[in-house]
Amino acid sequence: MPKRNINKKFRRAAASSVAVSEKARGIEMAQWKKMNMFYTSVIVSLITICVAPLNAELSFSGLFNDKQHSKLKMDEALLTVINELETEVEVYWLSQRCYQCLYQQLGVVPAVTSPGQPSSKEFTVGTQHEITLQANSTPVIMEICTVSFHFGEQGNYSLWLKNISTSVANCSIVTDVDPVNSYTPILVAFLVFAGLGLLYALGRAIFALDWVRGVLFRIGGSMETERLINSELGSPGRTVMPVTDNILPPPPSPSKRLRSLDTFRGICLIIMVFVNYGGGRYWFFRHESWNGLTVADLVFPWFVFIMGTSIALSINSMLRSGSSRTSLLKKVVWRALQLFIIGVIIINPNYCQGFLSWDSLRIPGVLQRLAWSYLVVACLDLLVARGHLDILPLDAWWSSCIDVLLYWPAWIFVLLLEIIWLCLTFLLPVPGCPTGYLGPGGIGDMGLYANCTGGAAGLVDRWLLGENHIYQTPSARVIYATQMPYDPEGVLGSINSIVMAFLGLQAGKIILHYRDLHSSIISRFLIWGLFLGVISAVLTKCSTDQGFIPVNKNLWSLSYVTTLGCFAYVLLAVVYYIIDVKKWWSGAPFFYPGMNSILVYVGHEVFEDYFPFHWRMVNTQSHAEHLTQNLVAVSCWVFISYILYRKKIFWKI
Repeated sequence: MPKRNINKKFRRAAASSVAVSEKARGIEMAQWKKMNMFYTSVIVSLITICVAPLNAELSFSGLFNDKQHSKLKMDEALLTVINELETEVEVYWLSQRCYQCLYQQLGVVPAVTSPGQPSSKEFTVGTQHEITLQANSTPVIMEICTVSFHFGEQGNYSLWLKNISTSVANCSIVTDVDPVNSYTPILVAFLVFAGLGLLYALGRAIFALDWVRGVLFRIGGSMETERLINSELGSPGRTVMPVTDNILPPPPSPSKRLRSLDTFRGICLIIMVFVNYGGGRYWFFRHESWNGLTVADLVFPWFVFIMGTSIALSINSMLRSGSSRTSLLKKVVWRALQLFIIGVIIINPNYCQGFLSWDSLRIPGVLQRLAWSYLVVACLDLLVARGHLDILPLDAWWSSCIDVLLYWPAWIFVLLLEIIWLCLTFLLPVPGCPTGYLGPGGIGDMGLYANCTGGAAGLVDRWLLGENHIYQTPSARVIYATQMPYDPEGVLGSINSIVMAFLGLQAGKIILHYRDLHSSIISRFLIWGLFLGVISAVLTKCSTDQGFIPVNKNLWSLSYVTTLGCFAYVLLAVVYYIIDVKKWWSGAPFFYPGMNSILVYVGHEVFEDYFPFHWRMVNTQSHAEHLTQNLVAVSCWVFISYILYRKKIFWKI
């Protein structure tokens, strides 16, 4: 009996010692996290300060040749056409990004007035893409020459039209004043952010050293640690409650949230905010005019994709917790309705001035499409989802495809939706347009179908929603001079956004069925990426304009969905491997906006024209100033989302 009492006292003392040491270690870790939070806050705050010199550093680039450059705007160059011919010349231009387009008249240059005194005329030309210039004689229309050239921003150029012989003329372009390098601001911004990232990583590495942490804790935390230990655990003489042996297994820990998913969502959101704020007014940060892809065209489908992934995980979690499918269906419908209403409000510019006018109310939009895709895909998953996946057989012949075969009714429904899209797109008659037309209208297709923008997709929107309730200034106006309203978030495209969300749902099913089997998850992500990439290659014939179904964001074409789905699976595999498998990266700073995506998106729309997200510029024709403003605005939203994350404030619908 005495020996048993001694053992009990020994266990009590050991348990008390372990509890004290564990509590002290926890307090030290809490202090370390506080210091880490302070350090991160300082770094994020420095972004808005360090990026400000970007404008000051680059504004001198336009000072030289100020006389020549002062008349030019952003993405413009001065072209002087010098005519040494004895006939009047009409000059036409055509952007190389305009597929099968009509030449547009640039102007008319008079004939030479006297020998040795050529006539000349100045024109402003665009610098975003390569341009083909064509000179025709007049009044007898005859092509003199054709020359292609990529002009530089704010450069001065001369196009010389000279006689080589009586029947042959020569065209040559000479650079009179060198253009400015409009891409230097991007390089400087990259170096600034890369430097801040390096500084942050270096700081974390230094603070992770044991002796550095020890010094900091001894300086700032020893007294506080002792006070907390004494107040919470008691003094060394305090009586310790007896510790009883517990033979029951510990309760299961809740499933760990995958940081890679929130980081993926945050990457999409940050690029989306940057693009919506203007992207420095660079063409590749704007949506493609028609066929093809730019950076701006990537993020919305990726956001839809990761939304589908989150649907699979959240519905599975709620089913496991005992929620009924009926109650979840009510939540899904209510959330979709909220998203749709918020989207309609913020996308119409007069929402702050009273009741919205129905006459010009735009109905489709980004949040509206998210609401529609979420509603359909979440309802599909509620019909086929299983709460407990650990009781499924893993030794059956079909177990390697269990993440697909188990949900075959949903797959059939999605395939039927895609068949509907194909039939409507390629079989629906459109008055005055060829059946199955996928072009931009305007001057495209040699101007034969000027009012056929979007083909069946445009017709369905105008028929269901009305011409006044869709987007009035589509991106096709930039290059194709389209005059017809067309909405890139229209009805037909919403079908393929459902397909995109369903591909994301499939990624969520892979994570659920192969949880903690990292190699299986990554390999399946890559297989899906390869499969979708092959489909895209077949549909597009690996070309921009000549495939069966070109990649087109305005149409949300099938090849657009498969291409962006391919990219999404590969990117998710990379992010998942780096963050959740190897833990090489925490996901910061993209992780924080990803945790508050609705708030950041709605906030950036509502406060777009308010300081510090927007201010009056000294030079509105400067890429440097626009880029500075847009980067500061994005950095502010990252910082706001970080503060909200630390305060555990999350806006969920």
